[in-house]
Amino acid sequence: MKGILAKKLGMTQVFAEDGRLICVTVLEAGPAKVVQKKEKDKDGYESLQLGFDEIRKEKNVTKPMHGHFKKVSSSPYRFLREIEMEGFNAGDNVTVDIFSRGEKVSVIGVTKGKGFQGVMKRHHYKGGPGSHGSMFNRAPGSIGSSAYPSRVWKNKGLPGHMGNERVTVQNIEIFDIKKDQNVMLVKGAVPGPNGGYLIIKSNAAVAVKES
Repeated sequence: MKGILAKKLGMTQVFAEDGRLICVTVLEAGPAKVVQKKEKDKDGYESLQLGFDEIRKEKNVTKPMHGHFKKVSSSPYRFLREIEMEGFNAGDNVTVDIFSRGEKVSVIGVTKGKGFQGVMKRHHYKGGPGSHGSMFNRAPGSIGSSAYPSRVWKNKGLPGHMGNERVTVQNIEIFDIKKDQNVMLVKGAVPGPNGGYLIIKSNAAVAVKES
């Protein structure tokens, strides 16, 4: 198992060696500091707590977290996550070169929040007529029976909060890695907005413990 923390910078287009135009997402992957190493004898499981995106103003860090970073003489970080991986010790840096070009990875992120949305946007309902005095335009329509069961069935598609959910996208291919710039290019799209934080893991490991 291996993984790293990253930030989504945006999307662009690049040419492959055979001339094909490919859409890629540009990720700032690492370096991620190993803030804490959890061991099976002490913590009950083995994992590494990684920190990413250094906080420059220490006044923005709480005293408990400041002491947590101080144990490994580390600067405070905005994004902390645990990944079950081995081969590193507390204080080490995990860089983007742990992955290779052409490798398949899983990308975990939080999707864009859309707020409260209706059924046409949230569940792709067709809707009703939009003219001639129709009172049924963007409404969901009938949502349950009257006699039985006299209630709305569970999991009925209705208006509500859309987006802002944790999503894992698997089998994303790494198009290129620029080690000197800490940049990774992956084919296709990944969850979240530009500037959003991501967890990149090898496909063999999808379980992530949030700190």
